[in-house]
Amino acid sequence: MAVINRIAAFSPEMEAWRHDIHQHPELAYEEHRTAARVAALLREFGVDEVTEGVGGTGVVGVIRNGDGPSIALRADMDALPIEEMAEDRTYKSVHAGKMHACGHDGHTAMLLGAARYLCEARPFRGQVVLVFQPAEEGRAGAKAMIDDGLFTRWPVEAIYGMHNMPGIDAGAFAVAPGPVMAAADRFTITVTGHGGHAAAPHLVRDPIVAGTALVTALQTIASRNTKPTDTLVVSVTQFHAGDTGNVIPDSAWLAGTVRHFDSTVGQATEQRMRAIAAGIAATYNVDVDVQYITGYPPTVNWDGPAALVREAAVDVFGPEQVQVQAPAMFAEDFSYYLQQVPGCYAYIGNGHGGPHGCSGLHNPFYDFNDAILPGGASLFVRVVERALPK
Repeated sequence: MAVINRIAAFSPEMEAWRHDIHQHPELAYEEHRTAARVAALLREFGVDEVTEGVGGTGVVGVIRNGDGPSIALRADMDALPIEEMAEDRTYKSVHAGKMHACGHDGHTAMLLGAARYLCEARPFRGQVVLVFQPAEEGRAGAKAMIDDGLFTRWPVEAIYGMHNMPGIDAGAFAVAPGPVMAAADRFTITVTGHGGHAAAPHLVRDPIVAGTALVTALQTIASRNTKPTDTLVVSVTQFHAGDTGNVIPDSAWLAGTVRHFDSTVGQATEQRMRAIAAGIAATYNVDVDVQYITGYPPTVNWDGPAALVREAAVDVFGPEQVQVQAPAMFAEDFSYYLQQVPGCYAYIGNGHGGPHGCSGLHNPFYDFNDAILPGGASLFVRVVERALPK
């Protein structure tokens, strides 16, 4: 791995930043301490412009070196509402029920490391916009920053980001053009019937029987209404009904998620879901109300930026360690940036087994692998050098 020597030299400081952020996790739009820490470090590094409070709690830094184009580098800062379970971690979360279980602490530290080097060496011509984003975890912080004028106040030709990925070797990297992460839509369905005594089911309109039929019928959207070459996941993840064993309740409540890579597939899924619900309502003599909420759009990498990131990754990790990024059904609000400007979102390997890779993302035992911090920061720098040649 060809990590930049200067970045390797201050990697212990990157670890310290990461551990400090990990120990003090903050949820979406509550990242006040994290944002203040980021802004203070950027000013300490000599970043030319630092603006706080963008999109709520976001931070934007600008590093300039002569006239030329502009690109953006992005890291997310928010944590998850998860209780950290690892007992032997010296930097374990001090906030009950909050944890950096997705590695945003590491993403932030990598971008801080890149910012420090870029300020010292200025190995580019143009402008680098550093985007430290709040609220990636389901609260659309990327959209909030865009709505707050991110790309009008700091216009850029492209934007780049990366996510750590357990299951990919530490020291490896994955990137590809096209769809790499799915859209994440949500639905809630209320089935209303007429409850009564469980011993007299003929006198009720049972929402549980209707609801269970609905769960089964929804699975046909992917298996029978969608082309096999299209990717679709429809998962019912909640079913709530009743309070006791001898009463059929008046209503049942269902919820779940829909994942896809194509907005037309998402629209067709919503239409089919409503049609199935209407059929269930008629069949079981109940009322069925469907609420369909469109979430993050698919994350679709642009061809040119993806090729540039691949070249930069080869520089840092070596050609044998750069993989083709397989599409995943996770969702990312980086997708909102890619709807506005060209860009690329890729994966840096977090490793297998041990304390770093075995637990996976969004797990109470997860931890970001400090060993990949220098490689990630070096990758950001090589992207800048290729996108903004001096």
